[in-house]
Amino acid sequence: MVSFFKTNQQREALYGWLFALPAIIGLVVFDVGPMAASVLISFTEWNGVTPPQWVGLANYEEILFRDELFMLSMRITTIFAFVSIPLNLVTGFLLALLLNQKIRGQSLMRTLYYLPSIVPLVAVAALWRWIFLKRFGLLDIGLAMMGIQAPDWLGDPNWVLPAFIVMGLWGVGGGMLINLAGLQAIPTDLYDAASIDGANALQRLLNVTIPMMTPLILFNLVMGIIGGLQVFVVAFVMTGGGPSNASLFYMLHLYRNAFEYFRLGYGSSLALVLFLYIIVLSALVFRSSTAWVYYEGNR
Repeated sequence: MVSFFKTNQQREALYGWLFALPAIIGLVVFDVGPMAASVLISFTEWNGVTPPQWVGLANYEEILFRDELFMLSMRITTIFAFVSIPLNLVTGFLLALLLNQKIRGQSLMRTLYYLPSIVPLVAVAALWRWIFLKRFGLLDIGLAMMGIQAPDWLGDPNWVLPAFIVMGLWGVGGGMLINLAGLQAIPTDLYDAASIDGANALQRLLNVTIPMMTPLILFNLVMGIIGGLQVFVVAFVMTGGGPSNASLFYMLHLYRNAFEYFRLGYGSSLALVLFLYIIVLSALVFRSSTAWVYYEGNR
């Protein structure tokens, strides 16, 4: 087979495709294939046992006009994402700035801040459920020592969503590490030139650091949108969507319809709607990036 190709470039192309073939097959079999099947299933009524029945757009009509929990779960998920994503972006950036300084125990602090982001989500949910436990939780005990009466974090519909937003900061270490790598890649010549021009620390931050970090901010923003709109494990373990559906995130609503009510066709249609929602938001972010993202080498 190799002798069929006359040039080294053709041979290298062949070897490249051969090495990439396992990843391509895995992508098609485990990602593209199931996604295409899900689109087809969304036009059917199927319980996973009997043959699917074609219903056309009936599932989407139900989503838009008859499913009250669809709009509720979409609103809860959107509020969570629009609050937690900027909060995580700012916190991760500030932590990276802090840990980029030459201080004693720098490596240890970086490790401690990053470790929570790799803890399994089930363990995180169990831990924070104990922290938010009414009267006997760690947070309530700490507030009681300061004379503050804590709310029922997971039992009060008005407080359960803020509790999840606060808990979302637990995984800020991943974004912090990415920002830290970006900060260390900024050429020191730029800071030296700014200092010579008389720029103070705040001016160097606003005119050098942040513009040079905008590509990574864009990356963290898009990844935050993708992850923030797919919250499931922590809500499933901690509240199950309660109280009074106050923490009924979209993925939990999807899970209930698909795997508790055995409405796989309707669950697939919900999944496709969420996919389109994420695509639209991501496209808007990328479209706006031309106005605020700076790439080195651009004027």
